[in-house]
Amino acid sequence: MDLKKYTEIALTTLKQLISIQSYSKQENQAADVMEQKLTDFGYQVHRKGNNVWAFNKDFDDKKPVLLLNSHLDTVKPSEKYTKDPFNPEVSEGKLYGLGSNDAGGCLVSLFASFLALEGTDQDYNRVFAASAEEEISGTGGFELIQDEIGRIDVGIVGEPTLMEMAIAEKGLMVLDCDAIGVPGHAARNEGVNAITIAMRDIEWLHSYKFALESEMLGAVKMTVTQINAGKQHNVIPSSCKFVVDVRTNEHYSNEKAFAIIKEKLESNVTARSFRMNSSGIPLEHPLIQTGLNLGMKYYGSPTTSDQAIMKGFPTLKLGPGDSARSHTADEFIYMDEIEKGIEKYYNLLNGLKI
Repeated sequence: MDLKKYTEIALTTLKQLISIQSYSKQENQAADVMEQKLTDFGYQVHRKGNNVWAFNKDFDDKKPVLLLNSHLDTVKPSEKYTKDPFNPEVSEGKLYGLGSNDAGGCLVSLFASFLALEGTDQDYNRVFAASAEEEISGTGGFELIQDEIGRIDVGIVGEPTLMEMAIAEKGLMVLDCDAIGVPGHAARNEGVNAITIAMRDIEWLHSYKFALESEMLGAVKMTVTQINAGKQHNVIPSSCKFVVDVRTNEHYSNEKAFAIIKEKLESNVTARSFRMNSSGIPLEHPLIQTGLNLGMKYYGSPTTSDQAIMKGFPTLKLGPGDSARSHTADEFIYMDEIEKGIEKYYNLLNGLKI
């Protein structure tokens, strides 16, 4: 493999993507770029919504299929930015720009690896997919195209992991809670204060420990992230609404965790979705064993990705960049991280036995 050639392709593509606003549900121009890139390299390109994918040119129905996936969308830039988030500025070995780290660097590194593997003799097929709406867990992203792609035997999801193998990740469930009280005058001993009810529930959420912890992912984590109550200082509030971020391990489906929480809280509890469950890949899978033989480290990730919505096949989260830089002001990725990412992807995939 000509590493410098494919690194240059990746960096050029990433700079183009950074210069385009591609917030979730607004990835159409970024999808146009990837569609054109794949077309220019001679691939038959498939597209649905803002999702773009292509298979290796010598696709063989008798071989298993490996998915190479990362997302096109970004969050909106922080108000703390001091640089233009849409200007791909290079300085001191860093490439700055919105989405450079999360997950543009992963996307273009997977893209370059996909190109580099073309024409090599592998025992498996490859499908490269640039998908939408990952940042909002939207239904118009990978979930929209999985059936269109067809059979997938194993997947690599490109997210910034410092090229360490995230073989498991926590699930995500968001709860909307409403503590119901009785209004009254604050100056008299009247009413039932909804804030007091909410405080009891919040204390339970803060202190409760789920019985089963995960060796890889640790304990289920519950965090109250938003709260709202009251309309004026002299009225006992009849409602106190709060939001809970729940991160589940593999021992608890979101439905199971929800049932436990709902039983314990006085407040009314509604889950926004149960679909983002814990996910991962067995340590003994050939993809992971190959990575271990190459000296790659593994861990369990506390953050979620499109792994959670990929059904029917195991997935590994792996990519250049650092998750700690995601969604930060003046986001950046080191350019040599992309070069090393391509090299490690290629070494992992070249000769892989699935």
